[in-house]
Amino acid sequence: MKIIGIDPGTSIVGFSIIEASKSGYELLDYGCIKTKSGLPLEEKLTEISRDLARIIKEWKPTHASIEKVFFSKNIKTAISVAHSRGVIMETLHKKGIGLYEFTPQQIKLSVCGYGKAGKENVQKMIQIIFGLASAPKPDDTSDAIAASYCLANSLKLKIDGIRAVYQRRKTDKS
Repeated sequence: MKIIGIDPGTSIVGFSIIEASKSGYELLDYGCIKTKSGLPLEEKLTEISRDLARIIKEWKPTHASIEKVFFSKNIKTAISVAHSRGVIMETLHKKGIGLYEFTPQQIKLSVCGYGKAGKENVQKMIQIIFGLASAPKPDDTSDAIAASYCLANSLKLKIDGIRAVYQRRKTDKS
């Protein structure tokens, strides 16, 4: 199963593609969608949608993980990120990709084991988990990788739970 992880923004949108299989997780691609500075918001949103559609077409993910917006001190930034999330969610929905949302704390907990871990901790853990030569930069990319990893772990737990229930029922019938 291929998972796209997304860290939403208006100037920079982090993305990652991981493949989850029985043998583990493989990081296939990651990077940023960067919009031109000085563009009106609606043009940035159009660029984000277009570039995201291109990434989806190339990698054909079946699931998506996106970071939820948290209330920040700068309400103007939070609102523009919310616009970006809306465009991203609509693009994913149009492409038929299952969408899952996680708070920053849930993602950090999945990757670092601590929901209040710092950006540097997340970057270092992503580097270790995927055996990268260096920590992914900017932090938007490591956040996107962390989001996809969080979803992969979440889905694995659900699948393992279903298997355990099936095995119990199978044993009970014997």
